[in-house]
Amino acid sequence: MSGRRAVLVIAGSDSSGGAGIARDLRVLSDLGLEAACAITAVTAQTDGEVATVHHVPPEIVRAQILTALDGAAVGAIKIGMLGHAATVHAVADSLPRAGSLPIVLDPVLLSSSGGVLLDEEGRAAMRARLFPLATALTPNIPEAATLCAAPLAASRDERLAQARVLLATGARAVLLKGGHAEGREAEDLLLTSRGGPLWLSSPRIDARCRGTGCALASAIAASLAGGSSVEDACRKGKQYVDSMLAAAAS
Repeated sequence: MSGRRAVLVIAGSDSSGGAGIARDLRVLSDLGLEAACAITAVTAQTDGEVATVHHVPPEIVRAQILTALDGAAVGAIKIGMLGHAATVHAVADSLPRAGSLPIVLDPVLLSSSGGVLLDEEGRAAMRARLFPLATALTPNIPEAATLCAAPLAASRDERLAQARVLLATGARAVLLKGGHAEGREAEDLLLTSRGGPLWLSSPRIDARCRGTGCALASAIAASLAGGSSVEDACRKGKQYVDSMLAAAAS
């Protein structure tokens, strides 16, 4: 691997190539960064369904992370699909101490087609062990509702309330994505431990494109690896996803 800064991606593979590790690597390549990988699960899926999932043994996940951190110039870590509690614990046990590297945690709970990608025990373990390590947590509206054990947020106030609940778990910032909301503007809410709410808005693009959540988290991690602030990284990540959606719509 060259001397360029790398992002360590800890996530599952998607046989369709639309999301997961395949999407992450595409984003990092676009942004000029190297990638190190720790694969947590191998999925067989299409745009319409997850046919089957093979969970990589936790000790293999742990070994991948430790060797990647030892052998690459890692500047940030992006965490995606984890699958179950044993993998969550393996990842948490392998990460550097809090604050030594920026960590972007995309809490992948369901596939786009509705398949369960993290069970309830895994969600509890993720809240307890990984949220406090996260520089930025990037749930969408359904994920935020599930993690808060609350109904889907239907207003700005409700989204802000759920972001505050998630921030209280220890993450330094929460970017609650607005792609599942309605309206002409796609509004993402950034809430940090140091300031008030910031709404990042852009015109909603009518396009069907899988892997946008993976892309956003990876783009944010890429910017953090380059030294950007969380706010700037989230702005740049949103711009990247907007360009991805615009290309899909053309």
